[in-house]
Amino acid sequence: MIRKYFKVVCLSFGISMFTATTSCKEEKKSVKQTKVSFKKEGELQLMKAVNDSVIAELDIEIADNDYETQTGLMYRESMEVNRGMLFIFPDSRPRSFYMKNTKIPLDLIYLDTDKTVVSFQENAKPFDESSLPSNAPAKYVLEVNAGLVKQWHLEVGDKMIFTKD
Repeated sequence: MIRKYFKVVCLSFGISMFTATTSCKEEKKSVKQTKVSFKKEGELQLMKAVNDSVIAELDIEIADNDYETQTGLMYRESMEVNRGMLFIFPDSRPRSFYMKNTKIPLDLIYLDTDKTVVSFQENAKPFDESSLPSNAPAKYVLEVNAGLVKQWHLEVGDKMIFTKD
């Protein structure tokens, strides 16, 4: 009797293990990566504070809601030199960004309520989750390709104007 019971238990266990290993195999999950493309939503000019000469003109995407400000330029493969993303916040306060899921190196330009440059962070490294603080209250943040702040000779006190499409 014990032998018969033992056989039934072993057989049941074997069937359970076979079923578990065949029905619980991991299926290959295909992650569909959607390509994020630039959507022009406005135009922006950066100007020297000393003489109002134009430093740069950019086509911009605007991030002005929670989803857009949290996503920013994440997942982008590249960005043309004459483009950028302008973050518009409802208030002016110290800001901090990071490069999580951001594939391209960026310069971040922090601006106050008067659209005056208060600080910038240059050459932010892709995928780096270190804090990139504004070090001053900012209402706007402009993200552009890394190296442009230096190329433009941008300085604290320079100005920005923009129009929405």
